[in-house]
Formats: sequence, structure tokens, C-alpha cells
Amino acid sequence: MSRRRKGKPIHGWMAVDKPIGVTSTDVVNRLRRVTGAAKVGHGGTLDPLASGVLPIAFGEATKTVAYVMDGAKVYEMTVAWGESRDTDDREGKVLETSSVRPDRAAIEAILPNFTGDIEQVPPIYSAVKVDGRRAYDLARAEEDVSLKARTILIKSLTIESMPSEDVTIFRVVSGKGAYMRSLARDMALSLGTRGHVAALRRMSCGPFTTETAISLDMTDGVGQDAPCLGSLLPIEAALADIPAVPLTEVEARRLSQGQSVSLLQVASRTPLNGFTQGDTVQALFNGRLVALAKIEGGEIRPQRVINL
Repeated sequence: MSRRRKGKPIHGWMAVDKPIGVTSTDVVNRLRRVTGAAKVGHGGTLDPLASGVLPIAFGEATKTVAYVMDGAKVYEMTVAWGESRDTDDREGKVLETSSVRPDRAAIEAILPNFTGDIEQVPPIYSAVKVDGRRAYDLARAEEDVSLKARTILIKSLTIESMPSEDVTIFRVVSGKGAYMRSLARDMALSLGTRGHVAALRRMSCGPFTTETAISLDMTDGVGQDAPCLGSLLPIEAALADIPAVPLTEVEARRLSQGQSVSLLQVASRTPLNGFTQGDTVQALFNGRLVALAKIEGGEIRPQRVINL
């Protein structure tokens, strides 16, 4: 028999506007403490240097974290030219300097090279694992760190402003796994100079935006009196781009028990135009999420059962 998790059964999503200077784990621990929730996690790490949208998952919403992390992210990234740093951001030690300061025309000329599917080597101060150890642990121990390039997606990269010749502010729309610190580093090298991230703010992460995020100050209070619980969103808030399929009570019970449901049977009641093999769907009963499922072999097969 599995051991029952301690804490309150709180389920849903919350978007927090993380301030500079705290870690994503700090925010999760704070919310676990003030709400007493049995299970809390986050959907996409933000470095202490960065501020902005940090999606927080409670309870069964943690089963949908991957869908948030796979979603698009929008950043406001400030790059300082003329210095490379070991962490690729302003908190690191200076490694090299350059007197070259790119002008707007030079920067705009290289932006297409960093848009679309590109190869990117993560920063050595990152959570990427090397032989089972985190890269940042190896770097802090002054051990050699060799990371492989990976393909990432930069959907859009534009200049927002250039406050001075030393600084350029970019708007970046990226896919999963893109490091803004690596992007700043590589753009600087392409421009014949050195550079690092001086400031970073995440404006959106999947469906969550700064406009709807709550401040960390709102996470004060204890238990059911915590004001932040009033900002709790349903689990489905993270699944806006995933089509929904309504089920009968019998079908919902089958999925909840890990059994498949006939696609033809569901289609006899509800048009399922446009669905193809391998599609992920939200399986709903009376508007409540029962499971995340896949259409495979003429069946709707449960992938993640949601126990509410």
C-alpha cells in the first residue's frame, strides 16, 4: 500500500511574479509552507538573477508540468557588451573584455542567424547533467565541464531598445530548453565582442503571463487564509492548446482505472474532426479533467490519470 502524502489536497496552477534574488525552489518551498499543500512544483526554472512568470503547480496539476515547459516563453533580455563572464550573466567573474561595441545595424544583421532551430551549448553553470552530476556543481568545483550542443528553437528575436552603446534590450520568444545566457554569449561572439546577460525578465511561460501573475508578497498568510489561494487556477489552465473530448460516466471511470475507451464510441456522440493518431487530448467528464490521453489504434488511451 502506498504511503499517503502529508498535507492538504490542493490542486491547480498559480502564476507567481518571481522577484530577483530568490530561487525557483525558494518560491515552491514558501508556497508549500504557507498553504500546507501536499505537493507543489514549478513549471520552468528561473535563475535568481531573473524575474518574471514562474508557474507553480499544486497537487494533480504537477502531472501537467511538462505541457507548460513545452510551451513558448517570452523574455525581455538585457545584454551588456564588452565582457564575458563565467556564468554568462552579471553575477559571474569576468573572463575576457573587448572594446568592440556593436551598433544597431550590426546587431540586426546577425539576428536571423539566431532565429529558428539553432544549435546551442548550455552554460557551464546550468543544471544539465554530465555523467550524473550537475554541470554547475562541476564548475563550482573547478572541474572541466564539456557540454554538447543541442537544437533549440528561437521563434522570434528583436531589438526593443538600445539605452547606450554598452547595452541592448531584446525581446525573445523561445521554445523549450533555450538558455538566454547562451544566446547572449553567442550573439556577442558573432559580433566580434564579448557579452553577458545583465538582466532578464520572463514575460510569459506557456499560457501564464505577468499580467495575471501574483507578487510574492501575496503568498503571505497561512493555510486556507493564504491570500494567494484566491489566485489558484484550475488544472486545465495549463492545457488551453490541447483539445478536449467529453466522456460518459462509464468511459470516464474506465480511463480513471487505466483502461482504454473506444474512439468510435465517443465519435458516435461527438464529432472528432481533425483528430489524428498520436494526438494528446483532455478527457473530460461534466467539464472535469479525468485524464490526459492519446489517440492510438482506434482507442483513447490514458497517459496521465488525474485523481480529483
